[in-house]
Amino acid sequence: MLSNKTAENRKAPATRASNTPEQVTIKPQRMGFEFGEQVPQYWLDNSYFLSHMMNALSVLFPQGEQFFVDSVRAYRDQISDPKLKAEVRGFIGQEAMHSLEHVAMNQHVRDQGMPVEELEKHLEVVLGIAKKLPKRHQLAITCALEHMTAMMADMLLERSDVREDMDESMRPLWVWHAIEETEHKAVTYDVFQQVGGTYAERAFYQVFSTAALGVMASYFTGRMMLNDRKNFSLKDSARGLWRMWGRNGTFSSLIPTWLEYFKPGFHPWDHDNSELIARFKAEIQAHIAPQYQNGNRRTLQ
Repeated sequence: MLSNKTAENRKAPATRASNTPEQVTIKPQRMGFEFGEQVPQYWLDNSYFLSHMMNALSVLFPQGEQFFVDSVRAYRDQISDPKLKAEVRGFIGQEAMHSLEHVAMNQHVRDQGMPVEELEKHLEVVLGIAKKLPKRHQLAITCALEHMTAMMADMLLERSDVREDMDESMRPLWVWHAIEETEHKAVTYDVFQQVGGTYAERAFYQVFSTAALGVMASYFTGRMMLNDRKNFSLKDSARGLWRMWGRNGTFSSLIPTWLEYFKPGFHPWDHDNSELIARFKAEIQAHIAPQYQNGNRRTLQ
C-alpha cells in the first residue's frame, strides 16, 4: 500500500535528482559485531536448512557490495545534485560497513568448517564476468539487486515472526543491515536515472540478476549443507522450503513487490517505509561496540 506522504515528499521539480525523503539520512555506522561460541550453529529457527541459507547469503555480501560500490563510483563525477552526491557518499560508506561486519560473520561460518574461501573464489569469477559488461549495465544490475535487498529488509523489519526466530546473538546484525538497506534503497536507482538508464536495461537486468542470485545462493547453500551432511534432515529442509516459498513465505510474500519494479514509473520510495527506520534505529544503537560509539572508521570512499 502506498503512502500519501511519499507523494508529498516527491513533489519536486523534474530536475530533482534525489527522491529520498527528507527525514531519511544515509550515514555509515561501524557496529563491531562479534561472533563466537555464543552463536548457535543453527541460529535461525534452530533450522539446519535456514541457517545455512542465511550463512550463504552472508558470504555473498562483501564482494557483492564492493561490486555495488564500484558501479556507483563509476558515475559519481557525473552527479551534480548536492543531495544525491551526499547520498552517494553515504551509500558507499554504508556498503563498506556492511562488508566489514559480514566479513566478521563469514569468519565465524568458516570456523564451523564451511568452505567460505572456495565459495568466495567462485563468486569472484562470476563478478569478474559481470565487470566486463558496460558500466551502465553493471549499474542496472546493482539497481536490481538493491531492490531485492530492500524488499528483504522491509520484510525483516515488518515481520516480527522472522526477527524472533533469529537467535539474539545474530538478530542485531540483520536488523542493522536491514535499516541501512532501507535508508539507501533509492540511491543507485536515482543515479541510474540521472545517467540515462533505460527501462529496457532496468527490466532485463531485474530478471537476469534475480536468476543469477538464485543460482548462486542455492549453490552456496547446497555446498554448506553438503559439508554438514551428517546433520542433514529431510524434514527440516522441507519445512525450511515451505517457510520460504509456501503460503505467506518469507520469499513468496515478496513476489508482488518484486513485480512492482517492472512498472514504467516505478521508484523505490513509492513504498514509504521510513517509519520502520525510526522504529528500529534507536534500538540498534545499543549494539554499537564501545570503540565505534563516537564515530566511524570509513573505508571504500
